[in-house]
Amino acid sequence: MSTHEGHLKGTSIGLSEATAADFFALLKPRVMALAVFTAFVGLMVAPGGMNPVMAVIAIGAIAAGAGAAGALNMWYDADIDALMSRTSKRPVPSGRVTPGEALGFGLVLSALSVMTLGVLVGWLAASLLAFTIFFYVVIYTMWLKRSTPQNIVIGGAAGALPPVIGWAAATGGIGIESLILFLVIFLWTPPHFWALALFKVGDYAVAGIPMMPNVAGQASTKKQILVYALLLVPVGVLPWLLGFASGFYGIASAALGGGFLWHSWKVLTAPGPEMRPAKALFAYSIFYLFALFAMLLADAIVMRAAAAN
Repeated sequence: MSTHEGHLKGTSIGLSEATAADFFALLKPRVMALAVFTAFVGLMVAPGGMNPVMAVIAIGAIAAGAGAAGALNMWYDADIDALMSRTSKRPVPSGRVTPGEALGFGLVLSALSVMTLGVLVGWLAASLLAFTIFFYVVIYTMWLKRSTPQNIVIGGAAGALPPVIGWAAATGGIGIESLILFLVIFLWTPPHFWALALFKVGDYAVAGIPMMPNVAGQASTKKQILVYALLLVPVGVLPWLLGFASGFYGIASAALGGGFLWHSWKVLTAPGPEMRPAKALFAYSIFYLFALFAMLLADAIVMRAAAAN
């Protein structure tokens, strides 16, 4: 049976006994939390401020859209998720939620999130949210993920768009500042996921996903991780250089970038079987992105407070 036949067959299955927790798990809450956080930072960094009620609506709609994309991803990827230890206990492959339920849930949530954002906040932000969902589900999940080792590089655009959506919700436009935030996440995504792929290479091999270590080998992947780290670090400092973050942010982001480079170098120079540096880089990359955006948020709050006095 082909993947598409399996999906079609799955949509005909009756209702399961899924709980609210199972449907919440469909939203990929950790991924959704990152999207919400970076979107909120984009909204806060944007000039002019935003009505608090509208801001809550915007962030809620973005959260729902991110969750909808996660649900549709889990619907389509149920066959390969079942083969990998990291994903086999997700709601659809484990049988707690039927494919049809996941598909319907994702489609309804997608429509509601986009319409809510468009009607109540602005259609540019809603259009960007709709494009993000489409790009993640159709371009990345259905096409790139199973066809090219560049899946994470190109597909990373979907995960990098939330701060642009937040900025558009607050301003009705797209500023260079939001594009810098997009670029930070876009360049961060490959080394983050390739570090994971290095120590989960067996899972991806079983599932037939052409992640970089499985296709180009560990040595090439480690070199590419360092290249992306070298590109990421100066971009991470740009918010200070362009004047929308403080000098403290500039110094701290450079120091954090040094840590990212050090971990990437440790991955490059580690013996082939040694996976501890890759695991350390994966963990540090999460801290790096969170710290960078947290400092931008703190700067925005301080600047707003100073402007109000």
